[in-house]
Amino acid sequence: MIVLGVESSCDETGLALYDTQRGLLGHALHSQVAMHEEYGGVVPELASRDHIRRALPLLEQVLAQAGAGRHDIDAIAYTQGPGLAGALLVGASIACGLGLALDRPVLGVHHLEGHLLSPLLAGDPPEFPFVALLISGGHTQLMRVDGVGSYTLLGETVDDAAGEAFDKSAKLLGLGYPGGPALSRMAEFGDSGAYRLPRPMLHSKDLNFSFSGLKTAVLTLVKNHPANICEQDKANIARAFVDAIVEVLVAKSVAALKQTGLRRLVIAGGVGANAQLRASLNDIAQRRRFRVYYPELQFCTDNGAMIALAGAMRLQRDPSCATREYGFNVRPRWPLDELKAV
Repeated sequence: MIVLGVESSCDETGLALYDTQRGLLGHALHSQVAMHEEYGGVVPELASRDHIRRALPLLEQVLAQAGAGRHDIDAIAYTQGPGLAGALLVGASIACGLGLALDRPVLGVHHLEGHLLSPLLAGDPPEFPFVALLISGGHTQLMRVDGVGSYTLLGETVDDAAGEAFDKSAKLLGLGYPGGPALSRMAEFGDSGAYRLPRPMLHSKDLNFSFSGLKTAVLTLVKNHPANICEQDKANIARAFVDAIVEVLVAKSVAALKQTGLRRLVIAGGVGANAQLRASLNDIAQRRRFRVYYPELQFCTDNGAMIALAGAMRLQRDPSCATREYGFNVRPRWPLDELKAV
């Protein structure tokens, strides 16, 4: 079965073809970063309009990669939520329009389920059950994953997500948009002993997170510097920030493994590409003797491959989850634990 995946939840347009027998056949992604950069963040209306322009050319690119035609598609999966309402509506309308034209079933996929399952695209995928640390621009959650759709929330952020804290702190340092990756790169040149920032909720005895105070601590450091703060001081602050956030993420993940008794940890979402986080997790995993699984770097950010995979896994377990009724709705807010197991 060949499933087309359509991702349009925010500022990336992603399409992919996934075959349940052969794996990923092709994928294409367009990022809108350059367009939104001058505004310092995503402009929803511009994002929606760009999805309209990009989706069908990307589809042709993916079909060419796969050596397939539109009629080789057996089903179409699209991101139904969460995300920006207008952006989601574009992807849903394209997916359902193609479904109607080709007489193929369609199904809406939860964006975060796509991220959780994305490490399964790798050559050595984890087996269920596992603990997942989902860390993206809008979400920081620890989940127990017992199967497709079987998710138990263990802990989450009570304020800013880790990705938000990265981006906001980067903006305070004048690093532009998107700031998270730039801050991570700058941190590599910082002195780890120059500053020490708080580790919010590190000893809270639960699995929740809080990062707004960490961002405030960065603001205080920046304000205590002269207006012409030098690049080395910026790097030192960036290093202190990354050291703090990585220590909290790693400690909570290890605590989640201990609480559940599991030995497999999956890292998913854009922050999962952070080199310092990966190095710290790999080090402690070796010492504590558990395994850590990551998506390939190209699949850490939003992409169509994870949506195609999630749709295919659901269809394999329950073909009735797709429909040939082509009316659609989207869910800009959609708790992951509302999904049904299949």
